[in-house]
Amino acid sequence: MCGVRDGLGSTAAARAEFAARLLRPGMRVLDVGCGAGVISRMLATSVPDVRVVGVDEVNRLGSARSIVDFVGGSVYALPLADGAVDLAFAHGLFDHLRDPAAALAELHRVVRPGGRLALSTSDWSRAKLRPRTANVDAALRGYYLLRRRQGADPFAGKRLADLVTAAGFAEVRSHARFRGDVAYRDLARQVEAALAAALDTPSRDHQQLTSAARSAWVWSRAGDGEFNQCWVELTATR
Repeated sequence: MCGVRDGLGSTAAARAEFAARLLRPGMRVLDVGCGAGVISRMLATSVPDVRVVGVDEVNRLGSARSIVDFVGGSVYALPLADGAVDLAFAHGLFDHLRDPAAALAELHRVVRPGGRLALSTSDWSRAKLRPRTANVDAALRGYYLLRRRQGADPFAGKRLADLVTAAGFAEVRSHARFRGDVAYRDLARQVEAALAAALDTPSRDHQQLTSAARSAWVWSRAGDGEFNQCWVELTATR
């Protein structure tokens, strides 16, 4: 369930800045889908006496001493009591989930009444790419198909506010932030590699993926450009 996390502390701080503004001394904080814990540690040092629990399906940090308590667990069955945290945070997680409504129901359970929710999720429908040629669009359509076959939702950010409201949270506010997460040509190469690997497995979408892979091949060799991903940053109250 882990989203992509950055190894650079400055980047991590920028990604969680909107959530860090909600912190108060003594808060109990959950970082779900925490990965290597870069953002978890940043949250733990932003305000005095904040206690952070980092949860991921794979606890890569074991029981090593840390300012954060890292535990293995699923967003669908968090290892926390009802109302255990004042703030629940997740970055780059909800676009990977097969059942975001169930995940939000579980977050609603562990956040205390009056507590806060802070989510950051990508929305590929608003990603900015220049140049955006016919080959770029065709390659991305194939890439989105692969993501959906894996149970992910490349446009999760577009639907996030409605899902959070339906889960019972109030005061739902969201805004879009654009970041140059990956270089334009690097993105083209990643899409090309993903589509090429998918062709090794027969599927009913083989013809569409083959065409998308050809477009990605052309894109990755067409020169440089600009790519800025759209991240939807949302806050809400339990």
